Amino acid sequence: VQLVESGGGLVQPGGSLRLSCAASGFTLSRYVMRWYRQTPGKERELILGITSAGGSINYADSVKGRFTVSRDNAKNTVYLQMNNLKPEDTAVYYCNAPLAGYWGQGTQVTVSS
Repeated sequence: VQLVESGGGLVQPGGSLRLSCAASGFTLSRYVMRWYRQTPGKERELILGITSAGGSINYADSVKGRFTVSRDNAKNTVYLQMNNLKPEDTAVYYCNAPLAGYWGQGTQVTVSS
């Protein structure tokens, strides 16, 4: 069983990135999925979730209106679309299947000019 995040990188303020979380070994569509982020010295922050039916749940006001979550069950993948990125969005981003207890390894997002 694996969750593998990808799509991170360096982007200028105001730019966009789309992160992917691909699952193997289990059927992702059956699970609520969540995106977290973490910066050094801070606790992991829950930012967005998506239900098995595709409904999104926003947990962080700081990303409201800029980040969206979606899923492609045929690809067994969840996405995090991040627009209008700010330097304070710099973090390692993780996907999580909370009821299954699965975590990805994280992908680094750096927002800097």
